[in-house]
Amino acid sequence: MATAVVLTRDPARQAIVLSGYGLTLGLLFLILQAPDVAMSQIGVGTVVVPLIVILALHATRHHRDNTGEDEGEDGKAGGGGPDGARR
Repeated sequence: MATAVVLTRDPARQAIVLSGYGLTLGLLFLILQAPDVAMSQIGVGTVVVPLIVILALHATRHHRDNTGEDEGEDGKAGGGGPDGARR
């Protein structure tokens, strides 16, 4: 299951697969008679960590879209003219 998290390319889908992995791990802890660890794993690994990942992705995409930085022809941010000065 952890391999599926690593092999998933899209970060949003990685968060969803990570949530499934957390649920699987929590159920495994429950089967192994560690209910306290299972509850913590299900709460943190299934809900909190994927939620933080999704919120971080949203924030970085929102920030990237609203900064208005142009990429120069060489692919470096902030380039306007030939000398790299902004207009």
